[in-house]
Amino acid sequence: MTTSAPSAPKVEEEQSRRRGGFFSRSALASGLLTGLLGDRLSESLNSGGWIRVAGFTVAIACALIWAYYDIPIALRAYRRWRRGGVAAVPAPDLHAAAEQAESWMFQLGSGAAGMAAAEWFALNEPRLRDLLDTEKAREETADDLARICDALEVWYLRRYEPLQLLALSDFLAAVADTSGRRDLAELAAARAATAYRLMGDLDSATTRLGISDNVATHSRTAAALTTRRQVERALLHLERAEQSPAGNDRDEAVLNARDRLDDARLNRPGPDLAAEVAISINLAIVHLYQQDPENALDHLGIAAARATAAGDISGHAHALELYGVAAWMQRSPHEAKRWWTHAEHLYAEIGEREGQARCLQHLGSAAVVSSRLEEGRKLLERSASLRQSESELLSTYLEAARETRQLPEVEPDPVPRFTGGWIRRRLVQLRDHFR
Repeated sequence: MTTSAPSAPKVEEEQSRRRGGFFSRSALASGLLTGLLGDRLSESLNSGGWIRVAGFTVAIACALIWAYYDIPIALRAYRRWRRGGVAAVPAPDLHAAAEQAESWMFQLGSGAAGMAAAEWFALNEPRLRDLLDTEKAREETADDLARICDALEVWYLRRYEPLQLLALSDFLAAVADTSGRRDLAELAAARAATAYRLMGDLDSATTRLGISDNVATHSRTAAALTTRRQVERALLHLERAEQSPAGNDRDEAVLNARDRLDDARLNRPGPDLAAEVAISINLAIVHLYQQDPENALDHLGIAAARATAAGDISGHAHALELYGVAAWMQRSPHEAKRWWTHAEHLYAEIGEREGQARCLQHLGSAAVVSSRLEEGRKLLERSASLRQSESELLSTYLEAARETRQLPEVEPDPVPRFTGGWIRRRLVQLRDHFR
């Protein structure tokens, strides 16, 4: 049986307590000896005043040193008591849950255990939320609470649950406030920005990104979170482009997204496959918005290679999905169908329902456009059963397949943005900073 070594703050506090105890006993002993020796010497030698002065000086010095060591310890104990009781170490159940959740988070989207990880989160997400609801946020538990929040963020992004993600951000902000952890406050604000973007509230998302920018600009996680914010701002610009009619406003939003992605690519903190995959995929999306599938394919080739090197099935599937979009734009429907089918199989392997649903929607809408209405209806109904988010276009094509009415003159599906899988891989890069 092994035991873990105590943390450095605890060792220092114990050493300080021992030194304080030594000097408190020294002060008491010095005071007693001063009185005894002073009385004896004054009786025998008719002197002893200097003995008393020296003895009391030593006693006072020892008492001051004792106060120096022990009073800060007492103040820290009082502050912990005011926050809701003293807890020297995190609760064992909380620590074990954080270790387990973090371990499974690293498997989400991977080839080895992606499906098992998805099943684990589906089964254990309520238990993790109960832990967050019942465990008091304290300095000693901040790291474990943050690790559970990291894992749940990835899960909620995969399931497209922005309200849950926003609640998670609010909880982490409270943990940061209680523990004085500015790095966690910075992450909480960035996480809220993602949630607001997914809900369509782009102004609130922009505001939260600004807050995150100004929280902890010199923390150890600042460089990594700067990359996250740049990618998030690019996604906000792409959302604005999607909401704008064709014209100058839409073109400007797409160019702004490209600028943010170029900044992220040039300023990322060292070699980082996760960031390279995310940036390359989103640069490809920018080119697809600009009706430039050839340049999009260049970035998708980089993204697919980096995702394969990292063992990232989710990122690889997303690159193949966008290969299909590019092929459709190049009027190669058979090639597009091949890419979407391959991507759908990869998403299914790792239990990524939202990605699988998008590919089925691509395939179904393409079938409807080709007048294969029965095939299209089946694919679109499967997509609807898997999707966690609303898709107006899915409803339009499903209605067209069922009623054989006039088909809409639009592309089979809007270009999907790339977020969730990259967030998981970015948290892998940050995990050591939250321990």
